[in-house]
Amino acid sequence: MPQFADRVAKAQRSFIREILKVTADPTVISFAGGLPNPASFPVPEIAAAAAKVLYESGPSALQYSTTEGYLPLRQWIAKRYQTRMGMDVDPSDILITTGSQQALDLVAKVVINAGDVVVMEKPGYLGAIQAFTLFRPSWRSVPLENDGPDLDALEKAVAGAKLFYAVTSFQNPSGLSYSEEKRAKVAEILSRHKIFFLEDDPYGELRFKGQALPPVYKQRPENSMLLGTFSKVAAPGFRLGWIVAKGEIMERLIIAKQAADLHTGSLDQMIVHQFLADNDFEAHVERIRELYGNQCRTMQASIAKHFPKNVHVTEPEGGMFLWVTLPENVSAMDVLKRAVECKVAFVPGAAFFVDGTGENTLRLNYSNADAATIDEGIKRLAACLGTCMAEANAGGPGAAACKGA
Repeated sequence: MPQFADRVAKAQRSFIREILKVTADPTVISFAGGLPNPASFPVPEIAAAAAKVLYESGPSALQYSTTEGYLPLRQWIAKRYQTRMGMDVDPSDILITTGSQQALDLVAKVVINAGDVVVMEKPGYLGAIQAFTLFRPSWRSVPLENDGPDLDALEKAVAGAKLFYAVTSFQNPSGLSYSEEKRAKVAEILSRHKIFFLEDDPYGELRFKGQALPPVYKQRPENSMLLGTFSKVAAPGFRLGWIVAKGEIMERLIIAKQAADLHTGSLDQMIVHQFLADNDFEAHVERIRELYGNQCRTMQASIAKHFPKNVHVTEPEGGMFLWVTLPENVSAMDVLKRAVECKVAFVPGAAFFVDGTGENTLRLNYSNADAATIDEGIKRLAACLGTCMAEANAGGPGAAACKGA
């Protein structure tokens, strides 16, 4: 067989997408995928918007369109940044993409050469790691604290680097957010270095506690890109995301987008815009926030009741995830093997680290399960954790498996 390109020769499938195959069994309670709750999908409103678009603008909705995206949709996004965050964003600063995942791919194509240093959060978003890996960067990582990155570590990591990628609000996988103070200091550090900054903000609308904070991009738009998506606040099936960037960065991204797929589907863009124009979007998002806030509190209460006391869990103010740290002698991968037998699934944390660490961590998703399911799944997982941790500590028959030996 002829040789494949070097960029894919050692590329691996997404660990999360593979775990989701296990959850196809309806008897498995899944805390694995970062899935929005289908109860939040505005199905009747989307149906009405689709019918209206096809009736009133069918030929143009079904035709090729501009690479940049449907102008009324870009105008709506820009206005929302202006009114909600006080940001200087023009419709010409927005490129519509086929989901945020395509945005990651486009940025990587435009920015990363083989061997360039890319700085990731520790832990960092697996989808970004996978997208960037194809371009064969050299990795550095910055540990996350409860209020954002370790600033001393960030200062060292970005020196001589090409790109810093971060999820600043309700981070995937940790659920942590950058504080207002950390956002300002991150902007200041990045401004002293000639480095691209890619800020991913898929969860920013999903704050159910605390004060909303603008993206770091607002303080440091130069050499920066900001990602957004409708997947978490409308429906992921549309695969609609966007990139905010200015000047030459936007020009390069448009060229890469043209080469990739010409443009994102016109019909999807027009349907989503019609939905936004005809409905109270603020009320819609508020219902999602309330739903996810209740689910998060349910999972936190169940964990407090059932998990072993020496397990640490983050306390997010929004988003879709909790991050769990086990004792150092316990492997989350081996806990997963036991958990799957008990019909409950999660994502082991090692997949979110570029330095080979994180074996004793895991991610839990709370957005895609009702209260009763959450409680039952946490009970099952707690039993698995208790057994595995006891055997590891006692050096008993199951100790080797629980230690990952």
